[in-house]
Amino acid sequence: MAESNQPSAVLLKAIARVLDEGSTATLATLVAAAKNIGTKLLVTESGVATGSLGDVALDKVVSKRATEFLNTRDEAHLFRVSEFAPELTEWIEASVLFERLEPEPRLVICGAGHVGAALARLANLTGYRATLIDDRSEFLVRERFPDERIELMIAENWQDAVRNAVGNGHGVSVAVVTRGHNEDEECMHVVMTTTPDYVGLIGSKRRTNIVLDRLRQAGVSEEMLNKVHAPVGLDIGAVTPEEVALAILAEIVAQRRGGKGGSLSAWRRS
Repeated sequence: MAESNQPSAVLLKAIARVLDEGSTATLATLVAAAKNIGTKLLVTESGVATGSLGDVALDKVVSKRATEFLNTRDEAHLFRVSEFAPELTEWIEASVLFERLEPEPRLVICGAGHVGAALARLANLTGYRATLIDDRSEFLVRERFPDERIELMIAENWQDAVRNAVGNGHGVSVAVVTRGHNEDEECMHVVMTTTPDYVGLIGSKRRTNIVLDRLRQAGVSEEMLNKVHAPVGLDIGAVTPEEVALAILAEIVAQRRGGKGGSLSAWRRS
């Protein structure tokens, strides 16, 4: 008997849990078949499956394909079962829609100066939920950021503010663009205790090396330090705060989407 095409309470709870935890999953929906149309299977990035397409063998091959789908970074893709499981002759004409489920991408920005402000506005325009942190309340007035989707967080102390903003780090990118070494270092100490998807530190090679060396001396592992993008951003020759913000966000997007950050027309010159 075919399942209802409405998600079950168990499936809805599993979807909510994925989003609350900041993790990623594939939602597979049987959209064309002789039976069971509308049934759904949720497969998390760790391989845990919830729901069913109404056939054990089909669930098994779709679960495997769902994990592979997550690695492609596509938002959605429609597959015919014949493309990945031709041995399932009963389902050879069936089609399954794979959709990526993940929380809204977040960007935590430490420092609300010219670059941080420009980065918050640009991130907001491109679909990121931005949190802007500074210890100077006059830099975080709503008049500067009329869009209330940009969260403004006044830091009584940097460490608590950053820790609260980053949370478990899942789905979170962090850009440290404060006004000086000390503030950078305070923020980075906290960031290094979390596991954000991306960490970037602004400054010259000399300035960023000073901060990274201090973190190293404080016991931060080389593995963690090697994940820091410092100096932050792609090399686009940025000069103005807006251009620097663009370079930073471009690198964040490339990291998230699996892009290489090169010129798309480079193949013409190779």
